[in-house]
Amino acid sequence: MPECPAPPVTLLVVDDHTLFRRGLIALLGQDDGLLVVGEAGDAAQALRLAPGLAPQVILLDNHLPGVKGVDAIRGLREASPTSRVLMLTVSEDAQDLATALRNGAQGYLLKTIDGDLLAQAIRRAAWGEPVVSPELMDKLVAAFQSQGLPEPSAKAPAVSSAGSVSGASMAAEPGVSALPNGAFVGGGAPLSPREEDVLREIARGASNKEIARTLDIAETTVKIHVQHILRKLGLTSRVQAAVYASDRQRPE
Repeated sequence: MPECPAPPVTLLVVDDHTLFRRGLIALLGQDDGLLVVGEAGDAAQALRLAPGLAPQVILLDNHLPGVKGVDAIRGLREASPTSRVLMLTVSEDAQDLATALRNGAQGYLLKTIDGDLLAQAIRRAAWGEPVVSPELMDKLVAAFQSQGLPEPSAKAPAVSSAGSVSGASMAAEPGVSALPNGAFVGGGAPLSPREEDVLREIARGASNKEIARTLDIAETTVKIHVQHILRKLGLTSRVQAAVYASDRQRPE
């Protein structure tokens, strides 16, 4: 029997510019794998709609009337816990980017993104993969660096499976870097040459499928390498790994 096609990814589109919102909905509607189930012009309306619609992805603008998009993320996640929040905005502000990720956004994309790449990013976000526009990676690193490192006077806190940190205002050990969401990177086992290759591709924003194609290995092998990289570096997400890799490549 032929395989049944996967159900489309459901979306709630939140943008205050009606013309852009309607154009975006029309564009997404051309993809059979995506289904817009609702639209909102501001955060308050999105908060009312999200619980009943329970979309897989909430596509959220930042510059909204009343409450900014980055400040609405936590409320939307509480209103619809199964939804992933994906920012789609013109804002290239490093603080907005860092705030969005700290507040639980699954990703941060610029409105200049190509339509096909946007559709791919939405699917990746729905599957639980972090997605950030590659041109923003330097800003993400800058946001992390601008926080500065505290004096090494206390043991680094442990990172839970949910990515939260136990303990407050604790300093990092020497050689441990604090990421924007509060996680820490420590010195674990060294990465293998192949893991280094995979890490470089992650820093470019490549998906597992793209990494597999570039390195000529199986996608399942890529997934295993990613798991090993995160464990060795003490990280909890691909975004953190990309930040770590980009920061390491910057000249002292």
